[in-house]
Amino acid sequence: MIGRFTRAIVAVTALGTLTATAACGVDSGDGGSSGGTGKSKALKVGWSTIYLTPSWMQQTDKMIKDDVAKLKKDGKVADYQVFNANGDTSQQIAQIRAMIQQKYDVILVDAGSSTALNPALEQAANAGITVVNFDSLVTSEKVVRVGTDQTEWGRMMGQWLGETLGGKGKIIAFNGPAGVAVSEQRWKGAEEALKKFPGIKVVSNVHSEYNLAPAAQAFASAYSANPDIDGVFSQGGALSAAALQTLVKQKKKLVPITGENYNGFLKLWQQNKDAGFSSLSTAQPNYLGVIALRAAVAKAGGATVPNQITVPLPKITNENLSEYVKPDQPDDSYPIQELPQSEIDKLIGK
Repeated sequence: MIGRFTRAIVAVTALGTLTATAACGVDSGDGGSSGGTGKSKALKVGWSTIYLTPSWMQQTDKMIKDDVAKLKKDGKVADYQVFNANGDTSQQIAQIRAMIQQKYDVILVDAGSSTALNPALEQAANAGITVVNFDSLVTSEKVVRVGTDQTEWGRMMGQWLGETLGGKGKIIAFNGPAGVAVSEQRWKGAEEALKKFPGIKVVSNVHSEYNLAPAAQAFASAYSANPDIDGVFSQGGALSAAALQTLVKQKKKLVPITGENYNGFLKLWQQNKDAGFSSLSTAQPNYLGVIALRAAVAKAGGATVPNQITVPLPKITNENLSEYVKPDQPDDSYPIQELPQSEIDKLIGK
């Protein structure tokens, strides 16, 4: 999304009112070290997420819960709850303020707005609560933020496409919804990279929701007007799947298409690799949530944690595709290799 939020915007409808979707019991643990040199107690942790229903969010939820279980065994976390705002930013703000009143030690946040949550999050930080924001980021510098470089995402893809096409050819740019920050940042990076290849011409710049059905319709329309393209810059997995699916169904030339770790796209890629199809894909990894949790626990324990943690973008290529694609799992899932704990420790400064 947004980060994942950008996908969630179009993937989910509001489901209801404030919901605590998971409530773990409170351990009797005496606390143990929280990972730093200061406090030594088991922490009360809450995660406020703008959405929980999209598969990426569900995978993130499971990954965090698995890590919470480990931290409970170590006596570092006493209680963990998830609050789903169901797409309602005002509700997310209310959830955060409720956690302040309920004296949570740690608040994790996947934000529904880059600015609207700032006052509530800063109120929490001023109250001594450790606040760590991940995936869809806010602008406040008073909280720890964990994310990837969206501009680099586009730059990396644009560079690969330019090199793969030998510096010349016609391409379709397949972007997310117009005006969405992540979409704009990724395209900005791609444009920077593509400027190095003056022989490449963008014949159409298409915007679509990050959902397969509308993306397929949008791409088919653009492709029908430009059937002689040599490549596609695509910045989202469902978009990439829609583009490749269109070429396969119409039995057209399989031009290079950049992508994401959306399993439906990875499956299509694997199925058509021997026919000459190639891609470079990356990911907004689910383990951003685990890194955020570990950073929060360390900081709440008194450790010094970077205020901005930028997680490297993984690369999925023809050579390592088989390590990522999951033929037995749903298309709407996001396979990723877990990050070793040693790498997480480096990122949070341990």
